[in-house]
Amino acid sequence: MNMCEAIRHTLQLKMAEDDRICLLGEDVGKMGGVFRVSVGLQDAYSQDRVVDTPLSETALVGAAIGMAVYGLRPVIEIQFMDFIYPAADQIINELAKLRFRSGGQFSAPVVIRSPYGGGIRGGLYHSQSCETVFLHVPGIKVVVPSTPADAKGLLTSALEDSDPVLYLEPKRLYRLFRQPVPLGPFRIPLGKATVLRPGSDVTMITYGAMARVGLEAADLAEGAGLDCEVIDLRTLNPWDESMVLEAVARTRRAAVIHEAPEHCGFGAEISARITEELFATLQAPVLRIAGYDTPYPYALEKLYYPGAQRVFQNVARAFGPSAPP
Repeated sequence: MNMCEAIRHTLQLKMAEDDRICLLGEDVGKMGGVFRVSVGLQDAYSQDRVVDTPLSETALVGAAIGMAVYGLRPVIEIQFMDFIYPAADQIINELAKLRFRSGGQFSAPVVIRSPYGGGIRGGLYHSQSCETVFLHVPGIKVVVPSTPADAKGLLTSALEDSDPVLYLEPKRLYRLFRQPVPLGPFRIPLGKATVLRPGSDVTMITYGAMARVGLEAADLAEGAGLDCEVIDLRTLNPWDESMVLEAVARTRRAAVIHEAPEHCGFGAEISARITEELFATLQAPVLRIAGYDTPYPYALEKLYYPGAQRVFQNVARAFGPSAPP
């Protein structure tokens, strides 16, 4: 399957298994979503469980919170992550805080699916990576798959979680490649990273579409005499600090790669934790390779987000044989 098919397959399986799960969003029913992820689900499960909603993200999230309190397990689609800001008040001040403000009497098992990131020439209103906004909010998990199999395993765990999950789908990867995906039950625990490539010289920490970029950059770095490890976080909140710190303690060099702007991006938090825990061990400062601190461009898209060549050049300059000690 490709990632789009794996997500649809997972939704179909879980909706058949649990009649509390329903899908809501703009054009998710008859049209199957703007990226056709939910094609056929309304025909399979009726308009009562796959609901085309009005054009209001804040009303969509607010309705989902109420449904969750009454025992349903709504899955909502924000058509593009760029459109999530009108719903930020409902997500940050209501959804994420419901368990805390009720003293554990209520929970909100809502999954918010949203295509995010660039790579499809969507310009500044359809290409943003806004994950850091929600990583600052206690009470909501944030998940980003990088492969079709991970998309199924992580979405299954998100749909079974008793608290809200923001499930971000790198739209660039929807149909980029295919791989075997388990047809039966398959779960990846939230909060567990994975090593995509072992290495001894540099630890690259990344997620989403940048995971493939990290692997390509590691191949280039091998030719320059650098053995790069690549870790895919998969879950950003909570993130797998123990795996990352163990890896960096071994390689003593770290690079964090993400598509979102560098300023106050998630790479800053990862860099801070590594530096706090491993300062005396590091052989060089933690390197951040990220999108530029500008609105997302249309014509210069491929220059904006980190590509394999830019990642390789930065890593080689910082950690290569000719780098300062």
